[in-house]
Amino acid sequence: MSIDLRRPALTLGLLLALSGAAGAEGPLSAIDWLSKSVAAPPPESRPQDGRPPSSVPLPRADSAEPAVTRDASPAEVTVSVLGAPTPDGVGLLSSARTGLPRTLWGLMRAEEVARLLSSARTDSLPALRGLMITLLLAEAEPPVDSGPQGVVLLARIDKLLDMGALDQAGALAVLAGDTTPELFRRRFDIALLTGDESAACEEMRASPQLAPTLPARIFCLARAGDWNAAALTLGTARALGQVAPEDEALLERFLDAELTDSLPALPPPRRPTPLIWCIYEAIGEPLPTLGLPLAFSRAELRPQSGWKAQIEAAERLAQAGAITPNMLLGIYTERSPAASGGVWDRVDLFQRFDAALSKGDKAAVSAILPQVWQAMVSAELEPPFAALFATRLMDLDLEGEAGALAFRIGLLSSGYEAVALRRKARMPRPDTEEAFLIGLARGDIGGLTPPDSMARGLAPAFLAPAIGDNARRALDDKRFGEALLLAMEQVERGVQGDPRSVAEGLSLLRGMGLEETARRTALELLLLERRG
Repeated sequence: MSIDLRRPALTLGLLLALSGAAGAEGPLSAIDWLSKSVAAPPPESRPQDGRPPSSVPLPRADSAEPAVTRDASPAEVTVSVLGAPTPDGVGLLSSARTGLPRTLWGLMRAEEVARLLSSARTDSLPALRGLMITLLLAEAEPPVDSGPQGVVLLARIDKLLDMGALDQAGALAVLAGDTTPELFRRRFDIALLTGDESAACEEMRASPQLAPTLPARIFCLARAGDWNAAALTLGTARALGQVAPEDEALLERFLDAELTDSLPALPPPRRPTPLIWCIYEAIGEPLPTLGLPLAFSRAELRPQSGWKAQIEAAERLAQAGAITPNMLLGIYTERSPAASGGVWDRVDLFQRFDAALSKGDKAAVSAILPQVWQAMVSAELEPPFAALFATRLMDLDLEGEAGALAFRIGLLSSGYEAVALRRKARMPRPDTEEAFLIGLARGDIGGLTPPDSMARGLAPAFLAPAIGDNARRALDDKRFGEALLLAMEQVERGVQGDPRSVAEGLSLLRGMGLEETARRTALELLLLERRG
């Protein structure tokens, strides 16, 4: 069946907006740093329709090429069999759980959906990052031309990897079921970064249809204890001229510890893959994860890493919402800091605050709360701190400045509305700023005075919400996912200095029934220092 799926201008505008927002020096996408663990399938293995069996290369957000062209020629006609098996619709979260409709993409083509997801920002406000992860994990009807290649599924997994959400990405990859080369590449790298190398190598051994590359084959042979086979594999490849010089030098040291000790350290690679990162660690030349894609930070959470490295990696991941607040709590409180300055001062403040709160010592909590909060602000860890302590802080009924700070911290937690109601009961006549925050948490700011320019910018979304024409057309065409990405992009433009755009994005979120996300986003705009 032939289906002409030409798209309206909204996709073009959103793609260009999302692409431009990322900046010319944006972070590497997962497709740039995935390990070359399997070889590309030979051309003769391609399906009869001529499509590649793996994912199509998606445009980088920082690519010099535009996401789409302005060619006036007719759009390409997509030919597909409706109802063909595809993994694009699988998800970890049902529609009943997410509140999102199953018809997320309307009549969009799979490659268009993949491009939208690939170009979307990942440095959003915490509430919007959570919404993005929900969208990526949502079970939904696949695009009408989706096929067995799973183009949209791969884009979703890659975006989760870019966000450091390795557990979610791995679960989604496993849910897809098939062991295709492209899915395996992702599962392989997730296993490397989470310390499950043996399982990844076992999957490679048990899947004959995969063609392991030389470094991956040698790594897995060595992991299995077959060092002779690994050395023979490298020697054969060297004799046949099938190994690159840089790979040969690294693998020789990997297989011969004495050689490693007698030679100078290798220069660090400019763009290491997880496999290369693991091999450098194995030869005693570990590469720092700071400055690498966020997913690499997960490797520092393994037991063999030092406590300081674990803390710094956990902070980076917690900033992005990629690990739970309880995981950060566990790492922060694992032992007593043995030094001072920098991260150690932050850990010490955190531990002393946690101890005072556990004892219910109001005086001690009131004294240390401003200090520990400033430490969390400096590390952009306010949301996980609020998630951990907001309820217990409110139960203490602190007074004065400590009570006012506890109120603001509580507004950054999932219990924001209950926090607002308790504050209103305690302070019947709050000042202008608190009155506005309370009204915002309840979704009713009628008659209240916005305390600053950002509050004035977002107020229309809660007084007279209006959805733009492009967004309305997307909703009418059941392109709910596209409208959701547009709403997030509009709010982010506001963070960068366009308050009017904030009202448009928040109005759209509310119009899509995402009231809680809209309120929490609005509160974060006022309470977090994330304005550009």
